[in-house]
Amino acid sequence: MKPALITSLGYVRVATLAPVVAVGDVKRNVAGIKQAITDAHQHGAEVAVLPELCLTGYTCGDMFRDASLLAATVKGLEQLRLFSQNLSCLFVVGAPIVHLGHLYNSAVVISNGAFVACVPKTFLPNAGEFYEGRWFRSGRHVRREQVLIGTHRVPFGTDIVLTDTARAEVRIGIELCEDLWSIEPPSGRLARAGATLILNLSASNEVVGKSDYRRSLVHSQSARTYSCYAYASAGPGESTTDTVYGGHCMIAECGEPLIESERFDLEGVMRVADVDLARCVRERLGSTSFPQETVPEGMMTVDVTVAQHTKNEILRPIVPRPFVPSNVIDREQRCHEIASIQSIGLAMRLQRSHARRLVIGVSGGLDSTLALLVCRQACEILKRPLDTILAVAMPGPGTTQRTHSNAELLCRELEIPYKVVNITTAVMDHFVNIDHDPSVHDLTYENAQARERTHVLMDLATKHRGLVVGTGDLSEIALGWSTYNADHMSMYNPNAGVPKTLVRSMIQWHSARMPTSTAVILRDILDTPISPELLPSDGSGDSTQRTEDVLGPYEVHDFFLYHFVRLREPLSSIATLAIRTFEGQYSTEQITRWLEIFVRRFVGN
Repeated sequence: MKPALITSLGYVRVATLAPVVAVGDVKRNVAGIKQAITDAHQHGAEVAVLPELCLTGYTCGDMFRDASLLAATVKGLEQLRLFSQNLSCLFVVGAPIVHLGHLYNSAVVISNGAFVACVPKTFLPNAGEFYEGRWFRSGRHVRREQVLIGTHRVPFGTDIVLTDTARAEVRIGIELCEDLWSIEPPSGRLARAGATLILNLSASNEVVGKSDYRRSLVHSQSARTYSCYAYASAGPGESTTDTVYGGHCMIAECGEPLIESERFDLEGVMRVADVDLARCVRERLGSTSFPQETVPEGMMTVDVTVAQHTKNEILRPIVPRPFVPSNVIDREQRCHEIASIQSIGLAMRLQRSHARRLVIGVSGGLDSTLALLVCRQACEILKRPLDTILAVAMPGPGTTQRTHSNAELLCRELEIPYKVVNITTAVMDHFVNIDHDPSVHDLTYENAQARERTHVLMDLATKHRGLVVGTGDLSEIALGWSTYNADHMSMYNPNAGVPKTLVRSMIQWHSARMPTSTAVILRDILDTPISPELLPSDGSGDSTQRTEDVLGPYEVHDFFLYHFVRLREPLSSIATLAIRTFEGQYSTEQITRWLEIFVRRFVGN
């Protein structure tokens, strides 16, 4: 894929680094930091965050009071400032900073040969194995001040938001380690002030189970603040006293993990990911709570220029089937949850409406199969007999023997009452009434069959005091792939929120819980090409009509659907991501054509 297309996505490439640290040896640490940032820069990083107090080491103890160590820190920071002149990468390092007679555990932002800002830590851990209150002062009340680093006066405070002068969505906030573990982390206030990228410099030690909790904090805070959260923690080089450090680095975006490191790597850690800060803005605009938040007063905006490198690849997960978890365990849990939601929803609708029957059209296709399984579960929940369900097959001019047989066999296996109403004669009579030539297989020919089927279902529901259960899925609804005043209508549709790719997974999930004889039928339904079967079959009895030949593959349309509706991405970005995701499977021309179909049908319907 052309680099210009990838670069046009507007991602910011962020690196989380945990270089090897020698406690108390600033000169050696500066060399390690330079090498780590150089490596990240070579990987295209535009922003890099390093661990807390990485310039000196976090575990210096009372050495933090040593004048020579503090002097070496200032000298080391000056070396890093000069080093940054030749880099197009903003980076943040941890260092002890003296200000007005107090020592602060701080994050120093360096870019383009300048100290951009300095942010002190707000919450100091001072229990158990942590003694920060012994050496450092909290930056809780430090606002709109300046600190002297060498000969440079630098904006200093916990109220700083770094704002890119070229891109409005690039706004960076900083907090340190324990800040994240507090009841109200500073990142919440920073996000309310517009920060979309939160950098956390940390020195979080390792005890059993802590990494899981740490991960959940990062993910949940990125979700709560609708931000990208980049976290870099101190590595094993700090493990020289009474605790162990693992170098845990990770990046999450709006609650979703982008990348995470293994821990305990003695050679240091680097993890790089492309973050979509424009997405954070879109998520905030579409959320319920964020627009109700007040913008904090007295925040300090510091202008920066974040580089925009040409990118040759996309360093973030792009899932071909975003509605279907790739992990087996996650997929099982997702399907179980969907089945529960579908069945309890239908059960309550059935109970509250005082209906006697669930009337459902069965075709032997994917959607009606899933809806039928939901009907069965709903009856089990309410302890209603299975004859509450009336499954109706309505073969017409285009119905194939394969689908018709599968519908009948499945109903028998599930012990659900099954009725056949052949609509062919009624449809032909209707053609006579409206002066339509039945040899003309146009839209009238197709829609007449769909409306006749709905006519039958509605009248049967009236006769039996029942509900017509709809079967169309989310993908079909989005694409308008149904007939108005026909299969787009029902009294309750459990599939309305389930996209086609997930319908397949749901049937596979149900199949695994069925007797072998039932599972065989479900597998054949899964193997049957998707078709409305509204046109006459060919000489071999197979349908001449295949939905995906007309619309394009549902896996691609579901990809469009997720990125367009859920992520609200621009069409140009969706096209680029789809081309990259399905590269080698579908051509650029095919993706472009299918996206045009998606947009035209989505907007038009």
